Amino acid sequence: MRNLHYVLVLLGCLAGSLWLEFLLRTRVLRRWKRLLILTPVVVAVFSLWDWYAISRGHWFFDETQIVGIRVLGNIPVDEILFFCVIPVCAILSFEAVRSARPDWWKK
Repeated sequence: MRNLHYVLVLLGCLAGSLWLEFLLRTRVLRRWKRLLILTPVVVAVFSLWDWYAISRGHWFFDETQIVGIRVLGNIPVDEILFFCVIPVCAILSFEAVRSARPDWWKK
């Protein structure tokens, strides 16, 4: 179970922000085409960055806390999931603020 820590944190992030879609009606998931365009760009850019950092020894991942499957040049699949999940959580949070307080940026 310990090797699922990274995935469980990602699920926690989703649980912490996904409810905003329904409670505040942010309509992020209704605009799924935007997410399908955005996500591969984020994954590509940050995977390249990760690959470079891993290959240079700048950082590594604790094998006991990740699933153990590596893709795209030795990047853990957990990290690829991170690049998919966290932008969605950020967009949900941003749209929730905009929905709840449409004039927040004017202050």
